[in-house]
Amino acid sequence: MKLHQETPPEGTIRDWLDMRAGAGGVAVVFPETDDTLTWAVLRDGAMEFARTLTARGVAKGESVAIIAPNSREALCAFYGATYGGFRAVMINLAAGRDAIAYALEHSEARFAYVHPDCTDLFAAAAGEGMTSLPLGGGEEADLHDVVPGDHALLMYTSGTTGRPKGVVHSHASLLAGGWTTAVAHCLTPDDRGFCVLPIYHINGLCVTVMASLVSGGSLAMTGRFSASQFWAQAGVAEVTWFSVVPTIISHLLHGKTEPDEGCRGRLRFGRSASSALAVETQQAFETRFGVPIIETMGLTETAAQILSNPLPPAPRKIGSPGVAFGCEVQIQDGEGREVPRGDEGEIVVRGPNVMLEYLKNPEATEATFRAGWLRTGDLARMDDEGYVFVTGRLKELIIKGGENIAPREVDEALYTHPDVVEAAAFARACTKYGETVEAAVRVCEGSRLEPAQLIEICRDRLGPFKSPDMIHFMEELPKGPSGKIQRLKLADILPSA
Repeated sequence: MKLHQETPPEGTIRDWLDMRAGAGGVAVVFPETDDTLTWAVLRDGAMEFARTLTARGVAKGESVAIIAPNSREALCAFYGATYGGFRAVMINLAAGRDAIAYALEHSEARFAYVHPDCTDLFAAAAGEGMTSLPLGGGEEADLHDVVPGDHALLMYTSGTTGRPKGVVHSHASLLAGGWTTAVAHCLTPDDRGFCVLPIYHINGLCVTVMASLVSGGSLAMTGRFSASQFWAQAGVAEVTWFSVVPTIISHLLHGKTEPDEGCRGRLRFGRSASSALAVETQQAFETRFGVPIIETMGLTETAAQILSNPLPPAPRKIGSPGVAFGCEVQIQDGEGREVPRGDEGEIVVRGPNVMLEYLKNPEATEATFRAGWLRTGDLARMDDEGYVFVTGRLKELIIKGGENIAPREVDEALYTHPDVVEAAAFARACTKYGETVEAAVRVCEGSRLEPAQLIEICRDRLGPFKSPDMIHFMEELPKGPSGKIQRLKLADILPSA
């Protein structure tokens, strides 16, 4: 199989894993344990798990749950499930027992790989009759045939309202998801990414794992992100790029550790996704560490990336997640018409990286697709050069007195104060205006910042109407598995005035 820059990868995950194993080389290093996993050993481990599942009578396309943190075992289980022609169900360990139980039941998985650290969680969430299998059982079995359009992944969205939806991806769309990253960032076999985001989230799985598969590069992987160890781990693992989220960038910026000269010299770029990156945070990070941050945008439904800024020296537009790579992106009005450049509308996307469906939910699938375009729910404008500027989410808009207020505007104002580590504006129900603006922030240790100071900053930059009436200080803002702040939860967990 070959990777052509102009067209998506052909074949299946099995084809690509076989090709990488045949070529040899390192697939993953684990700086926490000094362990190394070659492509050949990874493929052999995947094949063994695939045979174990097949010998147990798992049908082609059947769900196989994977309950594991980032680890050698999680990679072997994921690749094993897809290698065998099964649908890998990546269970979000941060979702809570009830959400995990729902995913296991809804997916109809009969078998699971359960990491030793997750046995109690599995026991609490799994229904009767569900069986945990080892990675290597030594069984012999003829594997199912696999084609690019077969189901490969089931990943549940971490929605803040209602039941999570099960996003189904094929072998083709997962490979295309890795390809969009590889093309946008000019990844080569010499590159080594740093995977600190959980691979039970689409960013960790497609941006790092799938991109390394299609580009022929390698990964460094840790069990979880550590602000105090990040730069040391990046240095010892000799990474050339990393993919994180804005909250991690903010934590590194406010941390005390620095990359050494060797690490700085190797790092080509850092990558930010999952939510908007504040302009001030990006500029301060690049000034302090000398590492360019490439802002991007993606969704679970699009196997991660749809937009990315180009690498330097091509123009990066601060405040924009960039232009489309490997897919088509438009800004459309409520009727599905493309709006003129500069006008606001909804981001829609179509391309080889788009999901097949929501599992067992035809109504949600139909509502998400319109004339072949996937509706993202994100509001934005596109400039004359194709750069997209996100203004908010349809579900997160604050409608005060009939006027739309984008929470990101308020976030940006709050982040201008150097003590603010995390910030999120949100809507509070109000009898006078319908909704009013409040915000939650986390500040750095030792800060003496007062709410009134932040409100004054917002009033100065945004005017009184858009400014928060109340600022809540929190030790930690609620987040999803990728580190994205869950804005819609704030009104429920914080007291009103």
